[in-house]
Amino acid sequence: MTLSASFCRAQEALQLQRAISEPLENVRKIARAAAKAWNTEAAWAESRENGHVTPPRLRLSPQEQEEDRQEDHSFSENPDRGLVNR
Repeated sequence: MTLSASFCRAQEALQLQRAISEPLENVRKIARAAAKAWNTEAAWAESRENGHVTPPRLRLSPQEQEEDRQEDHSFSENPDRGLVNR
């Protein structure tokens, strides 16, 4: 699900208002960080809406699928336990 720029800007404004009105410093700090994150997301959303960012491809070519399988097979979160067969 992609978020619209207007939704992101509304969330940014909400967090900025919270940062101004909260009596607790730690809550203000978190609200400022959230506003900054919403600002970043809004910039991405505006780029998507203006056509500057291409949407991700949903399907991989056969060669890319094989490369993904090889990468998955070589990676193990628990190397002492061995690899899981698919």
